[in-house]
Amino acid sequence: MSTSPILETIHLSKRYKKRWAVKDLNLSVQPGDVFGFLGPNGAGKSTTIRMILTLVFPTEGEVRLFGGLVAQNRMRTLGRVGGIVEKPDFYLYLSAVRNLQILGALNGGVTESRIEEVLELVGLKERARDPVKAYSHGMRQRLGIAQALLHDPELVILDEPTSGLDPQGMKEVRELILQLSREQGKTVFLSSHLLHEIELVANRMAIINRGELVVQGEVEELLSKGEVYVILKAEPADAVKRVLERCTPPIPFRLSEEGFRLDMEFSRIPALAKALVDEGIEIHAIVPRRSLEDFFLSLTESETPSLSESGAPS
Repeated sequence: MSTSPILETIHLSKRYKKRWAVKDLNLSVQPGDVFGFLGPNGAGKSTTIRMILTLVFPTEGEVRLFGGLVAQNRMRTLGRVGGIVEKPDFYLYLSAVRNLQILGALNGGVTESRIEEVLELVGLKERARDPVKAYSHGMRQRLGIAQALLHDPELVILDEPTSGLDPQGMKEVRELILQLSREQGKTVFLSSHLLHEIELVANRMAIINRGELVVQGEVEELLSKGEVYVILKAEPADAVKRVLERCTPPIPFRLSEEGFRLDMEFSRIPALAKALVDEGIEIHAIVPRRSLEDFFLSLTESETPSLSESGAPS
Protein backbone atom coordinates (compact mmCIF):
# COMPACT_ATOMS: atom_id res chain seq x y z
CA MET A 1 0.00 0.00 0.00
CA SER A 2 1.44 3.37 -1.01
CA THR A 3 1.85 6.12 1.55
CA SER A 4 1.99 9.86 1.03
CA PRO A 5 5.36 11.55 1.56
CA ILE A 6 5.79 13.16 4.95
CA LEU A 7 7.96 15.83 3.28
CA GLU A 8 8.06 16.97 -0.33
CA THR A 9 9.81 19.84 -2.06
CA ILE A 10 8.32 20.68 -5.44
CA HIS A 11 10.52 22.67 -7.86
CA LEU A 12 11.94 24.38 -4.76
CA SER A 13 14.30 27.22 -5.63
CA LYS A 14 16.02 30.10 -3.86
CA ARG A 15 17.96 32.89 -5.57
CA TYR A 16 20.27 35.37 -3.88
CA LYS A 17 21.08 38.24 -6.21
CA LYS A 18 22.21 36.54 -9.42
CA ARG A 19 23.08 33.15 -7.93
CA TRP A 20 20.72 30.25 -7.35
CA ALA A 21 21.43 28.74 -3.93
CA VAL A 22 18.83 26.03 -4.64
CA LYS A 23 17.38 25.34 -8.07
CA ASP A 24 14.35 23.20 -9.00
CA LEU A 25 14.77 20.77 -6.10
CA ASN A 26 12.34 17.86 -5.86
CA LEU A 27 12.72 15.71 -2.75
CA SER A 28 10.39 13.04 -1.36
CA VAL A 29 10.70 11.73 2.21
CA GLN A 30 8.47 8.85 3.27
CA PRO A 31 7.15 8.21 6.81
CA GLY A 32 9.72 6.24 8.80
CA ASP A 33 12.66 7.21 6.60
CA VAL A 34 16.07 8.15 7.84
CA PHE A 35 16.68 10.34 4.82
CA GLY A 36 20.24 11.43 4.14
CA PHE A 37 20.58 14.83 2.48
CA LEU A 38 24.11 14.93 1.10
CA GLY A 39 26.24 17.52 -0.59
CA PRO A 40 29.56 19.34 -0.28
CA ASN A 41 29.76 22.51 1.78
CA GLY A 42 28.02 25.30 -0.10
CA ALA A 43 25.77 22.92 -2.04
CA GLY A 44 22.52 24.42 -0.73
CA LYS A 45 21.66 21.99 2.10
CA SER A 46 21.17 24.57 4.84
CA THR A 47 19.21 26.88 2.55
CA THR A 48 16.88 23.99 1.71
CA ILE A 49 16.35 23.21 5.39
CA ARG A 50 15.65 26.87 6.15
CA MET A 51 13.00 26.90 3.43
CA ILE A 52 11.43 23.71 4.80
CA LEU A 53 11.24 25.31 8.25
CA THR A 54 10.00 28.63 6.76
CA LEU A 55 13.03 30.50 8.08
CA VAL A 56 13.65 31.53 4.46
CA PHE A 57 10.99 31.91 1.79
CA PRO A 58 11.55 30.30 -1.61
CA THR A 59 11.93 32.29 -4.79
CA GLU A 60 10.02 29.57 -6.64
CA GLY A 61 8.38 26.25 -5.80
CA GLU A 62 6.82 24.98 -2.59
CA VAL A 63 7.21 22.72 0.42
CA ARG A 64 4.59 20.17 1.45
CA LEU A 65 4.59 18.63 4.93
CA PHE A 66 2.21 15.84 5.99
CA GLY A 67 0.41 16.16 2.66
CA GLY A 68 -0.34 19.88 2.82
CA LEU A 69 1.34 23.12 1.85
CA VAL A 70 3.31 24.55 4.75
CA ALA A 71 2.34 28.11 3.82
CA GLN A 72 -1.39 27.33 4.26
CA ASN A 73 -1.18 26.19 7.88
CA ARG A 74 2.28 27.13 9.05
CA MET A 75 1.97 27.01 12.85
CA ARG A 76 0.02 23.76 13.09
CA THR A 77 2.21 22.01 10.52
CA LEU A 78 5.52 23.10 12.01
CA GLY A 79 4.25 22.02 15.42
CA ARG A 80 4.73 18.47 14.15
CA VAL A 81 8.36 19.14 13.16
CA GLY A 82 11.47 19.43 15.32
CA GLY A 83 14.82 20.56 14.06
CA ILE A 84 18.23 22.06 14.65
CA VAL A 85 19.81 24.22 11.96
CA GLU A 86 23.59 24.35 12.18
CA LYS A 87 24.96 24.87 15.72
CA PRO A 88 22.37 24.86 18.54
CA ASP A 89 22.65 27.83 20.94
CA PHE A 90 22.02 27.73 24.68
CA TYR A 91 22.46 29.85 27.77
CA LEU A 92 25.84 28.48 28.80
CA TYR A 93 25.62 29.48 32.46
CA LEU A 94 22.30 27.65 32.91
CA SER A 95 21.72 23.92 33.26
CA ALA A 96 20.36 21.70 30.51
CA VAL A 97 17.08 21.41 32.41
CA ARG A 98 16.70 25.17 32.75
CA ASN A 99 17.55 25.73 29.08
CA LEU A 100 14.88 23.26 28.02
CA GLN A 101 12.36 24.82 30.40
CA ILE A 102 12.93 28.22 28.78
CA LEU A 103 12.84 26.84 25.24
CA GLY A 104 9.73 24.83 26.04
CA ALA A 105 7.97 27.89 27.44
CA LEU A 106 8.62 29.75 24.19
CA ASN A 107 6.67 27.05 22.37
CA GLY A 108 3.67 26.89 24.66
CA GLY A 109 5.14 25.05 27.62
CA VAL A 110 6.40 21.55 28.30
CA THR A 111 6.12 19.27 31.32
CA GLU A 112 9.00 18.47 33.63
CA SER A 113 8.50 14.78 32.92
CA ARG A 114 8.94 15.40 29.18
CA ILE A 115 12.18 17.30 29.82
CA GLU A 116 13.48 14.39 31.91
CA GLU A 117 12.38 11.97 29.20
CA VAL A 118 14.22 13.67 26.34
CA LEU A 119 17.36 14.18 28.43
CA GLU A 120 17.41 10.49 29.23
CA LEU A 121 16.82 9.67 25.57
CA VAL A 122 19.89 11.66 24.46
CA GLY A 123 22.03 10.33 27.32
CA LEU A 124 22.26 13.53 29.38
CA LYS A 125 20.12 12.64 32.40
CA GLU A 126 23.10 12.31 34.74
CA ARG A 127 24.44 15.74 33.71
CA ALA A 128 21.05 17.45 33.41
CA ARG A 129 21.70 19.97 36.17
CA ASP A 130 25.26 20.87 35.21
CA PRO A 131 25.78 24.21 33.43
CA VAL A 132 25.93 23.82 29.68
CA LYS A 133 29.33 25.58 29.63
CA ALA A 134 30.76 22.40 31.22
CA TYR A 135 29.47 20.25 28.34
CA SER A 136 31.64 18.89 25.55
CA HIS A 137 30.79 19.75 21.95
CA GLY A 138 29.18 16.34 21.53
CA MET A 139 27.02 16.81 24.63
CA ARG A 140 25.83 20.18 23.33
CA GLN A 141 24.90 18.56 20.01
CA ARG A 142 22.87 15.94 21.89
CA LEU A 143 21.23 18.68 23.94
CA GLY A 144 20.28 20.34 20.63
CA ILE A 145 18.60 17.12 19.57
CA ALA A 146 16.81 16.99 22.95
CA GLN A 147 15.53 20.50 22.25
CA ALA A 148 14.24 19.38 18.84
CA LEU A 149 12.39 16.47 20.50
CA LEU A 150 10.72 18.46 23.28
CA HIS A 151 7.25 18.59 21.72
CA ASP A 152 7.44 14.98 20.44
CA PRO A 153 7.58 15.79 16.70
CA GLU A 154 6.81 13.31 13.93
CA LEU A 155 9.58 14.65 11.69
CA VAL A 156 13.05 15.53 13.01
CA ILE A 157 15.33 17.66 10.83
CA LEU A 158 19.02 17.66 11.73
CA ASP A 159 21.51 19.90 9.93
CA GLU A 160 25.07 18.49 10.17
CA PRO A 161 24.58 17.04 13.69
CA THR A 162 28.03 15.38 13.73
CA SER A 163 29.93 18.46 12.54
CA GLY A 164 33.09 19.01 14.57
CA LEU A 165 32.67 15.90 16.69
CA ASP A 166 35.38 13.39 17.50
CA PRO A 167 34.81 9.75 16.43
CA GLN A 168 33.17 8.83 19.74
CA GLY A 169 30.83 11.81 19.56
CA MET A 170 29.90 10.93 15.99
CA LYS A 171 29.15 7.36 17.03
CA GLU A 172 26.89 8.56 19.87
CA VAL A 173 24.89 10.83 17.54
CA ARG A 174 24.56 8.04 14.95
CA GLU A 175 23.23 5.65 17.59
CA LEU A 176 20.79 8.31 18.77
CA ILE A 177 19.49 8.85 15.23
CA LEU A 178 18.91 5.10 14.80
CA GLN A 179 17.17 5.00 18.17
CA LEU A 180 14.86 7.85 17.14
CA SER A 181 13.92 5.92 14.03
CA ARG A 182 13.66 2.36 15.34
CA GLU A 183 12.40 2.88 18.89
CA GLN A 184 10.65 6.25 18.75
CA GLY A 185 9.13 5.88 15.27
CA LYS A 186 10.43 9.25 14.08
CA THR A 187 11.09 10.23 10.49
CA VAL A 188 14.56 11.80 10.33
CA PHE A 189 15.83 14.20 7.66
CA LEU A 190 19.60 14.25 8.10
CA SER A 191 21.86 16.74 6.34
CA SER A 192 25.55 15.87 6.02
CA HIS A 193 28.59 16.25 3.79
CA LEU A 194 29.88 12.78 4.80
CA LEU A 195 28.75 9.88 2.63
CA HIS A 196 30.04 7.33 5.13
CA GLU A 197 27.89 8.81 7.92
CA ILE A 198 24.76 8.61 5.79
CA GLU A 199 25.59 5.08 4.67
CA LEU A 200 25.63 3.92 8.31
CA VAL A 201 22.21 5.28 9.31
CA ALA A 202 20.04 6.20 6.31
CA ASN A 203 17.72 4.02 4.23
CA ARG A 204 17.15 6.67 1.53
CA MET A 205 19.21 9.64 0.40
CA ALA A 206 19.63 12.48 -2.05
CA ILE A 207 22.79 14.20 -3.24
CA ILE A 208 22.78 17.84 -4.30
CA ASN A 209 25.54 19.97 -5.77
CA ARG A 210 25.44 23.69 -6.59
CA GLY A 211 21.84 23.70 -5.42
CA GLU A 212 20.61 21.04 -7.87
CA LEU A 213 19.57 17.45 -7.31
CA VAL A 214 22.12 14.94 -8.59
CA VAL A 215 20.62 11.62 -7.48
CA GLN A 216 17.91 10.34 -5.11
CA GLY A 217 16.85 6.86 -4.04
CA GLU A 218 17.38 3.91 -1.72
CA VAL A 219 20.85 3.95 -0.15
CA GLU A 220 21.45 0.23 -0.71
CA GLU A 221 20.34 0.44 -4.33
CA LEU A 222 22.40 3.53 -5.12
CA LEU A 223 25.52 2.10 -3.50
CA SER A 224 25.16 -1.18 -5.38
CA LYS A 225 24.86 0.49 -8.78
CA GLY A 226 27.78 0.88 -11.08
CA GLU A 227 31.35 -0.24 -10.71
CA VAL A 228 32.98 -1.67 -7.59
CA TYR A 229 36.74 -1.92 -7.32
CA VAL A 230 39.63 -2.04 -4.86
CA ILE A 231 42.66 0.22 -4.52
CA LEU A 232 45.71 -1.79 -3.47
CA LYS A 233 48.91 -0.16 -2.27
CA ALA A 234 51.62 -2.82 -1.98
CA GLU A 235 55.17 -3.58 -3.03
CA PRO A 236 57.20 -4.83 -4.79
CA ALA A 237 55.00 -4.19 -7.82
CA ASP A 238 56.26 -7.14 -9.89
CA ALA A 239 55.39 -9.60 -7.13
CA VAL A 240 51.94 -8.03 -6.73
CA LYS A 241 51.29 -8.48 -10.46
CA ARG A 242 52.27 -12.16 -10.29
CA VAL A 243 49.85 -12.80 -7.40
CA LEU A 244 47.00 -11.04 -9.19
CA GLU A 245 47.59 -13.06 -12.34
CA ARG A 246 47.70 -16.36 -10.41
CA CYS A 247 44.40 -15.78 -8.62
CA THR A 248 41.44 -17.93 -9.66
CA PRO A 249 40.01 -16.27 -11.59
CA PRO A 250 42.81 -13.76 -12.30
CA ILE A 251 42.12 -10.24 -10.99
CA PRO A 252 42.20 -7.57 -13.71
CA PHE A 253 44.22 -4.51 -12.69
CA ARG A 254 45.64 -1.28 -13.91
CA LEU A 255 48.03 1.16 -12.28
CA SER A 256 46.76 4.55 -11.14
CA GLU A 257 48.11 7.40 -9.05
CA GLU A 258 46.58 5.73 -5.99
CA GLY A 259 48.18 2.32 -6.64
CA PHE A 260 46.79 -0.84 -8.20
CA ARG A 261 43.17 -0.47 -9.22
CA LEU A 262 41.62 -3.94 -9.08
CA ASP A 263 38.33 -4.85 -10.74
CA MET A 264 37.02 -7.33 -8.18
CA GLU A 265 34.22 -8.00 -5.74
CA PHE A 266 34.80 -6.92 -2.16
CA SER A 267 34.18 -10.48 -0.95
CA ARG A 268 37.52 -11.57 -2.47
CA ILE A 269 39.59 -9.14 -0.38
CA PRO A 270 40.43 -11.57 2.52
CA ALA A 271 41.71 -14.26 0.14
CA LEU A 272 43.74 -11.70 -1.82
CA ALA A 273 45.29 -10.29 1.36
CA LYS A 274 46.33 -13.79 2.46
CA ALA A 275 47.87 -14.55 -0.93
CA LEU A 276 49.87 -11.32 -0.84
CA VAL A 277 51.11 -11.94 2.70
CA ASP A 278 52.06 -15.53 1.83
CA GLU A 279 54.31 -14.12 -0.92
CA GLY A 280 56.00 -11.77 1.52
CA ILE A 281 54.51 -8.69 -0.12
CA GLU A 282 54.32 -5.54 1.98
CA ILE A 283 50.72 -4.24 2.04
CA HIS A 284 50.23 -0.56 2.80
CA ALA A 285 46.49 -0.32 2.12
CA ILE A 286 43.52 -2.18 0.66
CA VAL A 287 40.66 0.25 0.08
CA PRO A 288 37.25 -0.88 -1.27
CA ARG A 289 35.71 1.77 -3.53
CA ARG A 290 32.45 2.32 -5.39
CA SER A 291 31.55 4.56 -8.26
CA LEU A 292 29.05 6.54 -6.13
CA GLU A 293 31.72 7.13 -3.51
CA ASP A 294 34.12 8.37 -6.18
CA PHE A 295 31.43 10.60 -7.60
CA PHE A 296 30.61 12.06 -4.19
CA LEU A 297 34.28 12.59 -3.37
CA SER A 298 34.70 14.42 -6.65
CA LEU A 299 31.92 16.79 -5.57
CA THR A 300 33.30 17.26 -2.08
CA GLU A 301 36.88 17.80 -3.18
CA SER A 302 36.10 20.04 -6.15
CA GLU A 303 36.55 23.77 -6.05
CA THR A 304 32.85 24.45 -5.55
CA PRO A 305 32.25 28.22 -5.35
CA SER A 306 30.93 29.28 -1.98
CA LEU A 307 27.40 30.61 -2.23
CA SER A 308 28.16 32.89 0.71
CA GLU A 309 30.47 34.87 -1.57
CA SER A 310 27.38 36.18 -3.33
CA GLY A 311 25.49 36.85 -0.11
CA ALA A 312 23.81 33.47 0.08
CA PRO A 313 24.10 30.94 2.88
CA SER A 314 24.75 27.29 2.18
